[in-house]
Amino acid sequence: MPLLLLLLHLSISLTSLLPIQKKPIKMSKLITPLFYLFLHLQLLNFALSLSSDGLSLLSLKSAVDGGATAFPDWNDNDTTPCHWTGIFCTNISGESRVVGITITGLNLRGYIPSELGTLVYLRRLNLHGNNFYGSVPDHLFNASSLHSLFLYGNNLSGSLPPSLCNLPRIQNLDLSNNSFIGSIPDDLRNCKQLQRLILGRNKFSGDFPAGIWSELTNLIQLDLSSNDFTGSIPEDIGDLRSLSGTLNLSFNHFSGKLPKSMGDLPMTVSFDLRNNNFSGEIPQTGSFSNQGPTAFLSNPFLCGFPLQKSCPKSSPETQNSSPETTNPSPKKRLKSSLIILISVADAFGVAFIGLIIVYLYWKKKDSHSCSCTGKRKFGGDRKPMLCSCPCINGFSSNDSELDSEKDGGDGGGGGEGDLVAIDKGFDFELDELLRASAYVLGKSGLGIVYKVVLGNGVPVAVRRLGEGGEQRYRDFAAEIQAIGRVKHPNIVRLRAYYWAPDEKLLISDFISNGNLASSLRGRNGQPSSSLSWSTRLKIAKGTARGLAYLHECSPRKFVHGDIKPSNILLDNEFQPHISDFGLNRLINITGNNPSSSGGFIGGALPYLKSVQPERTNNYKSPEARVNGNRPTQKWDVYSFGIVLLELLTGKSPELSCPTTSTSTEVPDLVRWVRKGFEEETPLSDMVDPMLLQEVQAKKEVLGVFHIALACTEGDPEVRPRMKTVSENLERVGT
Repeated sequence: MPLLLLLLHLSISLTSLLPIQKKPIKMSKLITPLFYLFLHLQLLNFALSLSSDGLSLLSLKSAVDGGATAFPDWNDNDTTPCHWTGIFCTNISGESRVVGITITGLNLRGYIPSELGTLVYLRRLNLHGNNFYGSVPDHLFNASSLHSLFLYGNNLSGSLPPSLCNLPRIQNLDLSNNSFIGSIPDDLRNCKQLQRLILGRNKFSGDFPAGIWSELTNLIQLDLSSNDFTGSIPEDIGDLRSLSGTLNLSFNHFSGKLPKSMGDLPMTVSFDLRNNNFSGEIPQTGSFSNQGPTAFLSNPFLCGFPLQKSCPKSSPETQNSSPETTNPSPKKRLKSSLIILISVADAFGVAFIGLIIVYLYWKKKDSHSCSCTGKRKFGGDRKPMLCSCPCINGFSSNDSELDSEKDGGDGGGGGEGDLVAIDKGFDFELDELLRASAYVLGKSGLGIVYKVVLGNGVPVAVRRLGEGGEQRYRDFAAEIQAIGRVKHPNIVRLRAYYWAPDEKLLISDFISNGNLASSLRGRNGQPSSSLSWSTRLKIAKGTARGLAYLHECSPRKFVHGDIKPSNILLDNEFQPHISDFGLNRLINITGNNPSSSGGFIGGALPYLKSVQPERTNNYKSPEARVNGNRPTQKWDVYSFGIVLLELLTGKSPELSCPTTSTSTEVPDLVRWVRKGFEEETPLSDMVDPMLLQEVQAKKEVLGVFHIALACTEGDPEVRPRMKTVSENLERVGT
């Protein structure tokens, strides 16, 4: 067929060269037409060797500025284009046919020729990342096998091609980052096989089309962001039951209330509705409850959860209020004598407060009855008690003799060692610690932990960071002081520390009821029946409050970096206490090896030699597993999400062995849960069997599942802040 068309073209060209006349044509006047006929025949003979697909592709080479340079191996004297750069072929009925064109990221300038529509077996056309201009030709959609069209990142214009849905197999359409205009045609409902519709960063306008989304039953991605769309979201948006990932409608001019039908979308769908003009209260149904506040930002008229903007409640009192009550009368001017009296009172108040501050300062300065180091005063015989007097780098500000003895740059810490109290009211002597009974609680990569019972019967936890190491006392003390200022009921309190060149100890509160890992799986690794749903919810809420405090309210806005059940300690009332925050930095400062062998303060405490190696930490976020990445608070959010999933399912992510009938481990806990929601697995098949007895908790369990899935998003920017997570959890069960 292409050959016949070419012959027809040549005959028409030749006819156009011949003059229309009735008189006989002289031989001399036929020379020029015959010459052109001969030239066309030679060119025809030259091109007969190239296949019809190759001839169609040469039109693309001709349509690009500098095509000879851009396509150096596209030679018209080849028999087939299948070895040309960017061309993919397959054997069909014994003949090699072009099925794919991929020419991307070359900044080519030109237009898309309509001749590409003659490639009847073309399945994939990818021209993204170039500078193609003009509209997409309608004849391109004669390529009936086309199922993927990627033209994003060009300078294409015009409207969405009306004949797009003439393609019976079209699945992927990405026209983003171009200059397309117009609205979305109603004919889009005919693209029954469409899976991805990505039109972001264009100039599309008009209303959000209604009545077409129920027809697109295979659509899994919809991106209309950064356009000029207006109007409200139609109710049939909830019919996109195959949608996954993100529904992106951000940076448009959409308005009106959010339809409740959006809650019917799958639970794994994330909304991005930022920078629009939506109004009213955010619905609290279905997948809406799985969204963080980021999804709704920059919609000034939206209110309700998860935004921190409550919706106004109209009351009869405010509606029926009279002008006299709503418009208060102007304030009377204050008399000058009253103003003078107020000023004098203020001056006396400021002076009085100043006197109190000066008195307290000199009283503290003159106090010689305590020592922050716990050591004897230089040349004295009396052993002072530890107290909470002001310290600079761990030393008392009035201990001048001791300062002169110790001041040696970063190599502080004398041979005897210093026991430093950093908590008010916590006082005991170093000898008391040395004589106390001690029991090994466990060992991790952050050192050995002992339970030490003091002489007054009060137990404390003592962590041994190791022996030796760099003597950077000032850095160590400064870090300890920052950790010591963290005071929250759900965070383990650091009470004191001991520093010596060959030993570093941390003394903190002893939490009596073990940790969450042993409570979930028992001492022998078997599931425990002691944790009811109400107890698990209490643990989740308390842990979230503690983490939110570390992130938002602590002096340095700490990142824990190692949230997992073994670092969540429980007291006798099952209130959680987060432990081990800040230890990695302390170990980096000292340069110690916490697992090194050796004694403990003169051998008073035994060293645990037979310990099990740590398991791989599968509570870490994906970005935390990349070497060199700096810790962020979003790491903690992800780890907390894994802990929530473990509380809900009873399954641990610590092992990577396949699931068996006798094992509670799963290869990927997050993926397993997400797949369960996508496939609408019954909740009873996903939650811990221990929770099935509490039927009334089903709604609460589902709500916590949504929070956990939001925390474990792969993209750190999509995860909510820990403060938001805590606020959402507090609403569960209330």
